[in-house]
Amino acid sequence: MSSNPVHNERIALPNNSVAWSPSAIGENLVIGRDCSIGALTHIGRNVTIGDNCRIQGCVYIADECILGDNVFVGPNATLLNDRFPPSGNRDLWQPIMVDSGAVIGGGTTVVPGCNVGKNSVLAAGAVLTKTMPDNEVWAGNPARFLMTRQDYDAKR
Repeated sequence: MSSNPVHNERIALPNNSVAWSPSAIGENLVIGRDCSIGALTHIGRNVTIGDNCRIQGCVYIADECILGDNVFVGPNATLLNDRFPPSGNRDLWQPIMVDSGAVIGGGTTVVPGCNVGKNSVLAAGAVLTKTMPDNEVWAGNPARFLMTRQDYDAKR
């Protein structure tokens, strides 16, 4: 049995951003300054990523999703775009918008069309089934309000 170690190579992206291989980066990625995309991540086509975003390993971001500036996406998070897969019809897609300063915890799932508000936190393992307002922390399945972002930051 031969050993075939994974070699994480740095992939230079525009604007001083980086991805780590192996990763799948779709066509027409618009990426901001100083971003990092972890290994084993899938970034779909026509995705927009703002400045200073941190996307951990094994993340799936579907086609046409948008991340604002300073977004953190934890490992194994999934952002979907097709509520009735496989619809085969792009007109039915509902790509996700994650607003600036948001945190998406590890192992989360964001259902198509369920946007994440500015400076909001979706706790690890949560399943977001409706749009989150700004400055709130949600947790659970389905995700529900847990506390304000101000209360969350006070605990850190």
